[in-house]
Amino acid sequence: MRLLVTGAGGQLATDLMLLVPGRPAFGSAVAYGIDQLDITDAAAVRTVLAREADRGDLVVVNAAAWTDVDGAEAKEEAAYAVNATASAHLAAACAEVGAPLVYVSTDYVFAGDRPPEGPAYTPDDEPDPRTAYGRTKLAGERAVRELLPDRSWVVRTAWVYGPGRNFVATMTRLAGERETLTVVDDQRGSPTWSRDLAAGLLELLEKRPAPGVLHATGGGETTWYGLARATFAELGLDAERVQPTSSAAYASATPRPAYSVLSGAAWAAAGLTPLPHWTVALANARREPGAVPGYSRAV
Repeated sequence: MRLLVTGAGGQLATDLMLLVPGRPAFGSAVAYGIDQLDITDAAAVRTVLAREADRGDLVVVNAAAWTDVDGAEAKEEAAYAVNATASAHLAAACAEVGAPLVYVSTDYVFAGDRPPEGPAYTPDDEPDPRTAYGRTKLAGERAVRELLPDRSWVVRTAWVYGPGRNFVATMTRLAGERETLTVVDDQRGSPTWSRDLAAGLLELLEKRPAPGVLHATGGGETTWYGLARATFAELGLDAERVQPTSSAAYASATPRPAYSVLSGAAWAAAGLTPLPHWTVALANARREPGAVPGYSRAV
């Protein structure tokens, strides 16, 4: 297989490209960023996918997205172009060349208003996005499944950290700048290392379970406060320097989901390996040079 990844330079795309050489099923891989391919340009997408398909048995992971949640609220039309329209272009082009497509989506397609005890959201639960980001990602999901029903997977994930700007990297930086930190303790989810997610997506493309919607996140659950304390502990710092607070302390025009736990039962039922527990992943990322800026061991 020849893997084509959109969103080059992003956390997930970076880890996908890192892992491909160790997966014999993939003969080669190429990643496209906005400078190489404007995925909002339908003609450009068709041209590139047709060219890449001529070079081998093509499979595609759409890891490109408008992920600026507050920015999407202010510029929903622009976010829609990236998260929905561009995804439709990719799905249509994949249909033309016979390429399977994985569309990476988000917990934000749900309302996020369940109580702390859950239950976790399943792929069968009805989406109900409360933000522009969630609405545009859901539109992308629906376009992909409509245009490529027999050869596409929507994979929802959440709380991703890896080789880029993310919560774990931010906590690491702030640990060196502040004596104490206050972090929200009323938003619950499952931290997901992008390296683990990338491995899961490659396994999906190798095994090709029935097309549809799946959830893939780190195992277990915690709050941002819990993740911050665990990050400090992994760094060998005093976790008591992290203090809890509520979301109300951080005014935002965009509501954040209070509950983002996604059930991985359908992922496991499809014969795919569950992602490691979030605490195991956090420890693994600490030991892996360059995995998370500032946090992981130096190269």
